[in-house]
Amino acid sequence: MQEILTEELLSELLLSTDPQDFLEKYGIGTRSLSEYLQALLEEKGLRRIDVIHDADLNETFGYQIFMGQRKPSRNKILQIALAMGLTLTETNRLLQAGEANTLYCKDRRDAIILFCIEKHYPLHKVNEELYRFGEDTIC
Repeated sequence: MQEILTEELLSELLLSTDPQDFLEKYGIGTRSLSEYLQALLEEKGLRRIDVIHDADLNETFGYQIFMGQRKPSRNKILQIALAMGLTLTETNRLLQAGEANTLYCKDRRDAIILFCIEKHYPLHKVNEELYRFGEDTIC
C-alpha cells in the first residue's frame, strides 16, 4: 500500500477548491480498523489465523477484531501490529484506525516499543525488552 507523503497531501488539500472532494478522493477519516487490517493482510500476503496466533490472541476475540465486531485495547492493536511485522508508520495508522493513541517517543514505554518495531523485534522480544526496563509488557 504505497502511501502518499503527508507534505504532498497537504499541498493538494491547500490547492483544492473544496475539502470534501479531497476527503473523498483519499478516503480521509473513513477507514475502519477492520478495513485497514484487511488491506494489510492482502498487501503483506498474511493469513488472519496466523496473525491472530502470532499476536497471542484468543482466536474468537481475534476474529471479532478483524471483523469489526470488537474494539480492541491499545495493547491488543500493538500485538497485532507486531505479529504482522508492521512499520512504525503502519503501526501508528493502525492505532489511529483503532481509535487509540499513537506511539510517542517522549513516553518511556512507547520509546522502547518504537525502538523494537524499528528493529523488527517479534512480540515476545518486545515484551522481554519492556520487562528488562521495568515497563508493563504488551501482553
